Formats: sequence, C-alpha cells, structure tokens
Amino acid sequence: MRKPRNMSDEQASAHARYNDATSRIADLVRDSLMKLQQLRYIWEVALHDLNVSATAESLYTSQPGVSKQIRMLEDELGLQIFQRSGKHLTSITPAGREIIDIAGKILGEVENIQRLAREFTDQSRGSLTIATTHTQARYVLPPVIRKFIDRYPKVSLHMHQGTPMQISELAANRTVDFAIATEALELFDDLVMLPCYRWNRSIIVPRDHPLATTARLTLEDIARYPIVTYVFGFTGRSQLDLAFRDRGLTPEVVFTAVDADVIKTYVRLGLGIGIVATLAYDEAADHDLVALDASHLFEDSVTKIGFRRGALLRGYMYDFIALFAPHLTRERVEAAMAAPKDAVEALFEDVSLPRH
Repeated sequence: MRKPRNMSDEQASAHARYNDATSRIADLVRDSLMKLQQLRYIWEVALHDLNVSATAESLYTSQPGVSKQIRMLEDELGLQIFQRSGKHLTSITPAGREIIDIAGKILGEVENIQRLAREFTDQSRGSLTIATTHTQARYVLPPVIRKFIDRYPKVSLHMHQGTPMQISELAANRTVDFAIATEALELFDDLVMLPCYRWNRSIIVPRDHPLATTARLTLEDIARYPIVTYVFGFTGRSQLDLAFRDRGLTPEVVFTAVDADVIKTYVRLGLGIGIVATLAYDEAADHDLVALDASHLFEDSVTKIGFRRGALLRGYMYDFIALFAPHLTRERVEAAMAAPKDAVEALFEDVSLPRH
C-alpha cells in the first residue's frame, strides 16, 4: 500500500495497522468469529471510563469474564484496543477508538433489528427510556406520561434525570431513547434535535418583598438583590447570564441549584430573589410567593427532544413525541431524520412553537 501524502512513517504504519484491523473486523463479523458480546464489552468499558468492575456489574457478569473476552478480541484483531498498566486499563489506543466507534454502530444496528422485529410482532409492547431535567420531569411531562400510559399500558417507561450534558450523552451513547432538554443537545453531532416549545422566566419573591408590587421589572431592579437561580448549563441559564452581560450588569448570584423547587425553598428562607422557568411556578403550591413576569427581559428559550441519528423509532415512540409536541408529526420527524443536521432547523421555520 502506498503511503498517504503528508504522513510520517510512524503515522503511515499506524494507518496501515488500522486499515488491517478494520478489514479483520469485517472478516470476523462475516465469519461469525467475533461475538457481539465482545463488541458490547469494549463499548461498555469505554462508557464506564475503563472501569472493568463497573462494566461487569452493569452487565451482570464477572470482571474476569469481561477481561478475558476483551483479550480474545484483541488477539483476533492482532492489536491492542486498550493500553494497560498491570491489570488495569489506562487508556484507549488510537486504533481502539476507531474500533469502539464501529462497535457502537454495529450494536446500534443490532438494536434496530430487534426493534423492527418487535414492531412487527407486537406494536403495543416494549419500553421507552427518557432522560430529562427536573423541570421537565416535574412540570411538563406528567400529563404527557399519563396520556401515553393510557394509550400504551404494555410499554414500560423509564426516566433518567441529570444535567443537560449528561442527558445528551445518554442519548448519544444509546442508553436512552430520547433526551429532553434546553441546553447542550446541540453539542452532539449524532443527535437529531427537534424543537418542542418556547418558554421564559419569572422572578419569584415572597409576598412582602419590595419587588412584589413592581408593575414592570428592569434588569437593574433585579441586579440590586442577591439572586437564587439555576446552575449554569441548566434550564436556559446561559440566556440569563447573557442578558445581564449585554447590559453591563454583574448580578450577585448567591445560590444555584438544578431543581426549581429547591430554588423556591431558599427564596422562602430569604436568601435572595429567585429566577426560574415560569412553568415551574404553581399558583396553588406557591401561594406564599409572587411570580413577576420577566419575559421582556430575557430571550425565549426552546426545549428540544433529541435522539440518536439512525435510530429506528417504533410506532409508540412517534406517538410519544406527538403527545409532547403536537406539531412534531411522524412525517416531520422522519423528514428531520433524513435531513443533514444543519438543515433540520429550516424544516420548522414556518411552525409556530407552543409556549409554556
């Protein structure tokens, strides 16, 4: 094989070894010598930060069994996927990264085959796993989940809560079917992201607070008081910071949390005024607080639902999306799945998103 241009002998040698390894993968898969189990093990080890014990526990198997299968795969391929120090895995080799990426794609297609088989054998039975933030889980999703369960009683639902970055990673690595968040989804190129609804913020204060009777707030009004709000990267926090920075203001953020209910608790304790998503204010439950509209001070944020590009969605998954965002019909979702990432936004230019 001729050495590629602008490549050192060392790089060319590594390139040749990689090409040879990928060729062997194809041969091994074709000849059924490589087990899907081995691909699952290297994929999961990478997801668990090279912790073989944690990987074995998550897969309900033994650590020696995982290590043995990884060694067997490396022997079959004729190269190392992981660097080691004694018995411990320390890093992933360059060829290993490529192999793990290929393994992830193969496992994804296997999952698609399994889903397709289930779709044709029993369309009403299966599972749906969602990752989202506390605000979505507490204030937006309950009526959607209720309707979905009524329609599909044989589908088991599983929900993970986390930061927007964690949520996006769970969708990107196929741990969950859907990620629902406002921040971070756009950082993952392999996710299809669909706009669901717009929302804005309210200032939350006790009823006896000086701001409680203010007819129309300004950023200067807010900046005069200590602020309790979301952790950066959560629930549109970046839009909030940008608004103050554009006005040359430096707000005194004294307490941050990922949970709107926690924020309201510390507002009640007098720690500061709260800035939360308007949809997180419940007039009945929060009767001792006043919610002051701040939508004129901050740009709208858009909550999106994301899933891995190339994933096969079952019929009830399309229905869940439509229950959550009625404008996301199956036809629109499929069009977005087929479009390049930079063309998805244009598909929704003529859609007026609902507001929460």
